Amino acid sequence: MRLADLSWPEAGQRAAAGAVLAVPVGSTEQHGPHLPLSTDTDIAVALCDRLAAARPDVLVAPPVSVGSSGEHAGFPGTLSIGQGALELMLVELARSASLTFGRLVVVSAHGGNAAPVARAAAELAQESRKVLLFQPRWDGDPHAGHPETSIMLHLDPARVHMDRAVPGDTRPLGEIWPQLRTAGVRAVSETGILGDPTGATAEAGRALLDDLAAELISDVTAWLPVAAQ
Repeated sequence: MRLADLSWPEAGQRAAAGAVLAVPVGSTEQHGPHLPLSTDTDIAVALCDRLAAARPDVLVAPPVSVGSSGEHAGFPGTLSIGQGALELMLVELARSASLTFGRLVVVSAHGGNAAPVARAAAELAQESRKVLLFQPRWDGDPHAGHPETSIMLHLDPARVHMDRAVPGDTRPLGEIWPQLRTAGVRAVSETGILGDPTGATAEAGRALLDDLAAELISDVTAWLPVAAQ
């Protein structure tokens, strides 16, 4: 299921059988005082793992764990390579992967990556490379709030510190968007939380992850109806 666990002959055999490479793209950035910096990456990997569990023709690539996170600057631990570098990296990664694998699924679970991953996918499409982009979306808190905290409680509860979870800025995203764009998350939330994680549960996280995974699997099935044998 994991590309990195294979030898090159094994990777070649899987590719010859029509394997699809799923590439998780996340971030290393603050997610409030209660969630790990790897939250977006963990969610992207979990979705790719769900896809691979549902389709034996899918291999999961090592995650791209640093993305475009400039809006979270000022919080210790946040790392960012910016939009241009992320776009270029994904284009070059896909070009390289295409030498072995005929199809790639890019799963990007960080909102700040949206524009560069979309541009990368468009450029690769112009090169006639077969790449499907999936960016999970949900209703409710946009960052480190109820949805993400619930998912992490389901995935890895030992790394979630609910005793540190506090309500952040709970205004609608549209209301704070202009300030976010110009001054970043720190200007609207001292904790880095946009929403309220205090009522999060593992059960809610499992249900949300199930829904997102089902959407991903559906999109891939529509794109590639029959798994390669």
